[in-house]
Amino acid sequence: MALKTTSIHAPGWISEFRTFLMRGNVVDLAVGVIIGAAFTGIVNSLVKDVFTPLLGLLIGGIDFTNFFITLRGPHLPTLADAQKAGAVTINVGLFLNAVIQFVIIGFVIFWVVKLVNKLTVKHEAAPAAPPPPPRSEILLQDIRDILAAKDHVTPGA
Repeated sequence: MALKTTSIHAPGWISEFRTFLMRGNVVDLAVGVIIGAAFTGIVNSLVKDVFTPLLGLLIGGIDFTNFFITLRGPHLPTLADAQKAGAVTINVGLFLNAVIQFVIIGFVIFWVVKLVNKLTVKHEAAPAAPPPPPRSEILLQDIRDILAAKDHVTPGA
């Protein structure tokens, strides 16, 4: 009894997928995502550790975290206490903190991009010289000039 061997062929979409992944823009996107994730830690630290304390100092140390509305359950002074007690709350202060943090992050990113753009040396290409005319055009111009010169030659000279 002989065993039948069959070859296994990979589906066509696998090679298409491999080609898609190896395109330059997909690889660039992956590198951008990785660098973006690393940059997120830096920006979050800058916002939480530098700008938020300064903003808190400017607005008198107001902490929006404990601005909440209790829908059901005990009315307690802090959000942490209300959540421990199982109260249902609308966390207005946490939302305001998120909005403020978003604005600060947007502001920081704006200035970082502006600084990077300023530090990046921009090489502006000099305007390219127009290409020389084709050989046939040069020959036609020479013929035109010769014919024009013959017309201006005075007879008997």
